[in-house]
Amino acid sequence: MISTAIRVARVGSAAELAAAALMTLGYPGLMLAALVPSVPAFAAVAAVTYLADLYLHRKGSYLIALLGKVRAGLSTRFLIRELLLILLLARLGHSEEPAFYAAIACFTAFFGLQAPHGALVTLIGNRRQMPVVTRNVDLASRMRIPDAPPRRLLSRAGVKMLHLDLAAVVGLLVYALTDSAPAAYAGVGVTVGLGVLYVLALVPHLRADRIPPPADKVLKTVSTWLREYRPETVLYFSGSKDSTYQVNMWLETMEQLDSRPLVILRERYILEKMAPTTVPVVCVPGGVHLMNMDLSTVRVALYAANVGKNIHLLRVPTMKHVFIGHGDSDKLASVNPFSKVYDEVWTAGRAGRDRYAIADVGIRDEDIVEVGRPQLAPIEPWRGPSEGRIPTVLYAPTWEGWDDNPGNTSILLAGENIVKKLVAAEPPVRVLYKPHPFTGTRSAKAGAAHRRITALIKKAAAQRAADARFTADADAQARAKSDLTRLKARLDSLSLAFDDKADEAVTTRDGLVDMRKHEEAARLRTEWNDAYWRSFPSFEHRVVTGAGPRLYDCFNASEAMVSDISSVVSDFIASGKPYAVTDSAGLGAEEFRRQNTAVRAAVILSNGADELDRLLDAVRTPAADPLAEDRKELKEYLLGPDEPTSIEQFNTAVADLALKAEARNAGQESLAVAAAAGAADAADALADERVAADGLTDGRVAADGLTDGLTTA
Repeated sequence: MISTAIRVARVGSAAELAAAALMTLGYPGLMLAALVPSVPAFAAVAAVTYLADLYLHRKGSYLIALLGKVRAGLSTRFLIRELLLILLLARLGHSEEPAFYAAIACFTAFFGLQAPHGALVTLIGNRRQMPVVTRNVDLASRMRIPDAPPRRLLSRAGVKMLHLDLAAVVGLLVYALTDSAPAAYAGVGVTVGLGVLYVLALVPHLRADRIPPPADKVLKTVSTWLREYRPETVLYFSGSKDSTYQVNMWLETMEQLDSRPLVILRERYILEKMAPTTVPVVCVPGGVHLMNMDLSTVRVALYAANVGKNIHLLRVPTMKHVFIGHGDSDKLASVNPFSKVYDEVWTAGRAGRDRYAIADVGIRDEDIVEVGRPQLAPIEPWRGPSEGRIPTVLYAPTWEGWDDNPGNTSILLAGENIVKKLVAAEPPVRVLYKPHPFTGTRSAKAGAAHRRITALIKKAAAQRAADARFTADADAQARAKSDLTRLKARLDSLSLAFDDKADEAVTTRDGLVDMRKHEEAARLRTEWNDAYWRSFPSFEHRVVTGAGPRLYDCFNASEAMVSDISSVVSDFIASGKPYAVTDSAGLGAEEFRRQNTAVRAAVILSNGADELDRLLDAVRTPAADPLAEDRKELKEYLLGPDEPTSIEQFNTAVADLALKAEARNAGQESLAVAAAAGAADAADALADERVAADGLTDGRVAADGLTDGLTTA
């Protein structure tokens, strides 16, 4: 979903669309210039096509992929331009000259080099691909993994190789304009020479000492490490590129486990996008490789998503399997019948248990364990209005979604009304506006509404800054801004995230977390967040976008929130603060509450936002808040009790299930021993029977012999 939204946004980029249009129209222009013929016109249009093509590649535009799908790929575009240059030379009367044939030979040889070049690049990439990719696993001390080839050789290699024709194109255009054959020969020679050198430069990187060990050795080394590390609890994850957040949300919880943790991923692109962590990570794309890994010490396997590849670990009987999901909501995904395959299903609170009971999809009540939501630990509980500053109300709407359902977002129908009432409220409040990052990516109307809301907030902020009732400490803000600059520079220098374009063999070898940097980064992020809120007056209306401050930081800086039906509401409930939810679809308060558990303790807003005063009254006079007790009950119902803490509940659940796994394994071993003993006893009895049978047979033989003797006598 995320990548699709990004592609939609990219295709709609005005600059990229203009570049694509110029490039596409350039080829008819090249043909026209060649037929006229006009060397200056051809050179100008060729330059436009080169620059537009290069711009689209640098931007990583989705339009490049679209051109390939309509058979106008990169190689085709270069070949057409070169053929049109040959046509230009022929139209200028050079078709009988040696330079003309040199041009034909050059482009023929140049395109002949594309095949070995592409084959070498592919072969090097394949041979440097690891069967298992790791993070925080020390493989370098166990086997030799050589350095990667220089990135300049393999990064966008096809684009670089094709652009080597520039020398020949320029030389031939100079020849066409001035009749200078040496210019043509020089350009042709440079293009062919550089192409040959590029191919030759790749060859040494196929030597045995330049590629990682074979797959069987890598797998054996990883298995040896597993036997030494002895993991006990595994977080298993498989999914699409868009679903990386589902594993990321559990990484901090895995770091806090009392048992030895391990993360197993199934797709390389998930590993590339995964957040930094101190937990060992093993990415095993091949199902057979996973099945052959030694996971005999693992007792609990946690699954964050219901996907087909889960079967590759579910088949292991020595561990207990748990569905933990990636959020707790009223969505159908929260009561998927597939969950029957797990030994247990863990939910945040009683609400999750009731959902399964109502859905009646075959999940037994005794298999459900309530463990809270460890991810919500950073959300601070409400302690009433802050002394010395005006209250803050956070407006955090979700985006417009994939259809035009009016209930998707309040941005379209209610957003401006909400903001107008908040900025005009008396006594005054401060407004924080943090829109969903995808707002406006699909709907132009939503994008326009977002811009109008942003303008409203900035205008209100400017008016408040000029209001004599509000004073700011300019020196303190200047110091805070200086701190922000310093802290950001330090955070950027730590570079905890791995380069998603780096060679995976090298990142496996060097992918050991620096604990000092990891802990320092956590401390610096806390300091940065504190400096951010000090860098502007506490009364200033603010539009908050980008990666920081995070949504939970905005929760902690606010006394109340207005939002839409989404996980944002469920998470905010952990704070215990007053909140309002928009009924943009116009269901009515009673039906809206019936359909959505998370709004049972909310102020329900119509699109006119006339009910906002009830929310503001609850912020200003907490003792008179009629929904305070409802919020407390709903919080426990959705998320479980505050004590013991969620991470304590989670660790207890892991330990209890691990004991069940141990008991099951011990029972199976006892049965196996008993079966073996029984088999041995049965074998002994059978042997005795055979001995007895043999004795009886011998007796019969002797009796037959005596009878024969008497008969003869």
